[in-house]
Amino acid sequence: MPREARSQRVEAIILKHSDFGEADRLLTLYTREQGKLRALAKGARKPGSRKGGHLEPFSRSRLQLASGRDLYIVSQAEAIETHGALSADLEALGYASYAAELADKFSAEGEAQPGLYRLLAETLARLASGENQQLAVRFYEVRLLDQVGFRPELQNCLDCGEQIQPQDQFFSFEQGGALCPRCGRAQSGARPISLPALKWLRHLQRSSYTQAGRADPAPSTQRELESLMNAYLTYLAERGLNTPRFLERVRRSAAQ
Repeated sequence: MPREARSQRVEAIILKHSDFGEADRLLTLYTREQGKLRALAKGARKPGSRKGGHLEPFSRSRLQLASGRDLYIVSQAEAIETHGALSADLEALGYASYAAELADKFSAEGEAQPGLYRLLAETLARLASGENQQLAVRFYEVRLLDQVGFRPELQNCLDCGEQIQPQDQFFSFEQGGALCPRCGRAQSGARPISLPALKWLRHLQRSSYTQAGRADPAPSTQRELESLMNAYLTYLAERGLNTPRFLERVRRSAAQ
């Protein structure tokens, strides 16, 4: 990837990190200025490192990046938001991991998407503040689909073109939206979607976050739409997502 400047300052969300060498840390960043980047934080794992605490997953930080041979090098780091409250709530932590995983899967390295950066930053802040987790994550999914060009069609049947009526319908992953009952039953891959779930999905699609919060879907509707959106996003990503399985384990453990 070309690097026009030897050093640059960016605002970044740390999507994930892994150990590298004896004391370094390999980071996947989502930056406001350049989208997704990979960078190396040298010495970040050493006791007393001045950078390590500013580079935890989901933190939003100001970074000074120097150009290396294959990776950017983090020369300075200053946290803006650390979202430390996430570590006290495993489900909120799982949802934050899910939001970060989607940003990673649906972005190409070096392509700036300021709208997606802002959406991710707002979602992580909402999860850390203890807001309605289902609302925060469903709103994030719907807006992410808008940002990356996969906005579902929910007003007209994608097969026959007829307007969707107020009744249970079908959802096609392949076609990207709603099918009327007649067309949906004729397609083996189409998935049923109840009227309440479809209404909530439409509401999320057309509303601001504040407006979206005025809806109060039943728990069964929330579970249905979560399952549908997880499956649809997995289909679009063309690979399995790790965090939905983690969330399921957390819920099973809490229910015991």
